[in-house]
Amino acid sequence: MKKLICLLLAALMIFSCACGKQKSGADARKDANEIYVGIGQDLSSSLSPYQMSSAGTREVMFNVFEGLYKVDSTGDFKPALATAYTVSDDGLTYTFTIRENVKFHNGAVMTPDDVVYSYKTCASDSVDSAIKGVLENVESITAEGGKVIIKLASPNSDFMAYVSSVYISPASYTDQDTKPVGTGPFSFVSRTVQDSVVIKRFDDYWGEKAKLSQVTFKIFENATALVTALDAGSLDLVLHLDSTQVQGLGKDFNIQEDTMKLVQALYLNNAVKPFDDVRVRQALCYAVDVDALLTLTAGGHGAKLGTAIYPSFSKYFDASLVNAYPHSTDKAKELLTQAGYPNGFDMTIIAPSNYSPHVNTAMVLAEQLKAAGINATVKEVEWNTWLTDVYKGRKFEATVCGFDASTLTANALLGRYESTSGKNMCGYVSESFDAYMKEANSITDDAKRTELFRAAAKCLSDDAASVYLQDLAEFAAVRATLKGYVFYPLYLMDLSKVTY
Repeated sequence: MKKLICLLLAALMIFSCACGKQKSGADARKDANEIYVGIGQDLSSSLSPYQMSSAGTREVMFNVFEGLYKVDSTGDFKPALATAYTVSDDGLTYTFTIRENVKFHNGAVMTPDDVVYSYKTCASDSVDSAIKGVLENVESITAEGGKVIIKLASPNSDFMAYVSSVYISPASYTDQDTKPVGTGPFSFVSRTVQDSVVIKRFDDYWGEKAKLSQVTFKIFENATALVTALDAGSLDLVLHLDSTQVQGLGKDFNIQEDTMKLVQALYLNNAVKPFDDVRVRQALCYAVDVDALLTLTAGGHGAKLGTAIYPSFSKYFDASLVNAYPHSTDKAKELLTQAGYPNGFDMTIIAPSNYSPHVNTAMVLAEQLKAAGINATVKEVEWNTWLTDVYKGRKFEATVCGFDASTLTANALLGRYESTSGKNMCGYVSESFDAYMKEANSITDDAKRTELFRAAAKCLSDDAASVYLQDLAEFAAVRATLKGYVFYPLYLMDLSKVTY
């Protein structure tokens, strides 16, 4: 019997030691020099650098693609696939010296012809590029020796900001939609729709190599599931969290705070009743208490807006518009009465269900609007439904969402309101606004351009094109064993410096 007991105890000790040696998922990922990153939406159906339709896709693919110049975390433009450039005295001709011996992820060596191909593709009719309209100002682009020469029809002082957003891809490659190939510090490995995207370090990268060996983006279109996975240790880094979501994560994570660099608003469909009446739109602006909203949704974090420009764009941000509509239920009711709605009205606010900050904001707005007699119902929809029905189909009365800037230019935030823009989701039409935008984009005097863009932003405020709320507080949960993650002035995620 004693011998049997000793054998059992020995077996138990061996089993215990074996269990003790088992590593957690986080430890195993550290040993493999890889991380799991949680994201709140799937990427666009096409991963081509010229068809990326969502900010979330651009955010991830920033690690895979590069332009001739590249924005850094300070907002400066640094040489990337070009080593230098010059501009003619008349501001019309840009000459870029193309970096030599740069390899694409498929092993091909980048040439100036690839640059010409990429620009022409980005400007083609078949492309839904965020900067396609700007490239219409390009008269010609040619390769001469080791240089690329771009000639503009008219000067554009923002042109270098757009250069950073034209990603360069190989001219002979045809599978960008599903197997994207760029020159970035990470190369694409695989994608499982609605589940994950995998990228790995590109060891032939021309610049400083990425620190991590591999990154897996895990997709959670349910915000609760995302936080649960984070809390369970299944993820190592998650961005775009709100103050509630990061509470209680404990010592395993460091919490970094910034703003999301976007304009969150109650976006109104100006083409449908009752929002086709400026008095109704203004009434909503007065009915909403943005200060209370920030307190309730983010513990007072975030930046109050009042305009379609967020504060990081200090050049164009007009702080005087922040309080253009001080909270006043009486003023809201007065305007509603003038517009023929003395007893208020019913409305539906649509919010993408995978973005809890937008859903939470919509819920608070619905409560606040009651005091003015407006009965708002919040309807949550999946992200793809929001893209199809709201953004593209314009089938909505009001929606809470956030728009980022794809480039560091005023056009990136204001251009979507031009009456001719295909991105004019709100159906806003203003001759004055269009005139300011047209003039601003036709001159090179920077001070005058800034004045005109500010005037255009004031038009949006005066007309209450939407109820501008906040640049959301951004909280990033970063595993305590990691370092090197920094925020950018644009909606981008740079993982090349992240390391254990």
